[in-house]
Amino acid sequence: MTRKIIIDTDPGQDDAVAILLALASEEFEVLGITAVAGNVPLALTELNARKIVELSGRTDVPVFAGADRPLERDLVTAEYVHGKSGLDGPDLPEPKLKLQEQHAVDFLIEALRANDQVTLCTLGPLTNIALAFRKAPDIIDHVDEIVAMGGGLFEGGNVTPAAEFNIYVDPQAAQEVFHCGRPVTLLPLDVTHACLTSRDRVERLRGLGTPVGIATAELLDFFERFDETKYGTDGGPLHDPNVIAWLLKPELYKGRQINLEVETVSELTMGMTIADWWGVTNRPKNVNYIRYIDDDGFFALLEQRLARL
Repeated sequence: MTRKIIIDTDPGQDDAVAILLALASEEFEVLGITAVAGNVPLALTELNARKIVELSGRTDVPVFAGADRPLERDLVTAEYVHGKSGLDGPDLPEPKLKLQEQHAVDFLIEALRANDQVTLCTLGPLTNIALAFRKAPDIIDHVDEIVAMGGGLFEGGNVTPAAEFNIYVDPQAAQEVFHCGRPVTLLPLDVTHACLTSRDRVERLRGLGTPVGIATAELLDFFERFDETKYGTDGGPLHDPNVIAWLLKPELYKGRQINLEVETVSELTMGMTIADWWGVTNRPKNVNYIRYIDDDGFFALLEQRLARL
């Protein structure tokens, strides 16, 4: 049995690697990829998604453009991390794959109504998902689970001292989605900061000798430079592919069910994920919060799957 998934994303080099991992895995039927404004504006995230789908050779997978701004706030982007294009690093050609005319929110509604037990894999701000749930609340029952990259507790934030980027860009959307009533698994900075690229790991991907392997290495060459400087490490955190890897091999991860809330009022801590890891409140547990990873197992999986493309 394959798992039906929709990937909601704002590529981003690490988003690109996550998309490639999903498209290389026969465990998934990818119903579509929905782009949202985040790492860079929407015109670039939808373009980047099409470039990566074309790189993978899986041009049967449609790409849709969604929200160009958060629910209530001005858009914050991260070109200082991802470069002006969002995919700085390799020289990827302009895609021949056409953008779908349908809006991503309408696609989400249509796809969820047509299918039961769909997993939403969210790699960026949760604006598209929140808009779809607001517009058509009946689709929530068709969601099997939501697996998201975002937040952090023990690692703090990466865009402010309190907040991780994906949640910070649209905290109102995150709060709504995390309380939608369906199972949510969160891959936070506490996991991804333990999942570092290294020169050896990048060179092993380059050593695949394929267009996908070489392009992935070039993406990571550019992407890791920011965090190497910031943290003084050999390599940087590889965030979004953990969403896909968790679905493929949950045994690589450990976490627990907790209550999680998102700060949506205070500008000082806007977007902070208040993760009740120790159970000090009586608030209902709404998120499977992943804290630990077998990083060697993760990179072995990534290399093995990307070799298929």
